[in-house]
Amino acid sequence: MDKDKKVKFHIDNGTVFFSDEAGVIHNPLKIMLDFRSITPRIDVRNQEFQPLVLKHNVIMMDPYSAKNLLELLKKNLGEYEKQFGKITKPEALKRMEKNSRKKDDTPQEKTPTYLG
Repeated sequence: MDKDKKVKFHIDNGTVFFSDEAGVIHNPLKIMLDFRSITPRIDVRNQEFQPLVLKHNVIMMDPYSAKNLLELLKKNLGEYEKQFGKITKPEALKRMEKNSRKKDDTPQEKTPTYLG
């Protein structure tokens, strides 16, 4: 074997993607993580409907790799909380949920937030 042989890598880091929703589905061979971003668009000329932009980034993993990801997330979130404090639901979200319950106290099925 040639000891002087070199390897050249091309690294494609992709684009940054902010996800405000995520879903997980699976079959016997794959775990699919569906990261979504929903952004409203403002168009003052349009009075008929609210335009929304929906973007997806789907990651497929085998169950073993998904379990490793879960362990990494647990470890990193634990370290994050040690450094910055406990992660809690934002106050604005709590108020929104409280206000929406006040308007209608009748129990309803949870409506999905994903429009797709």
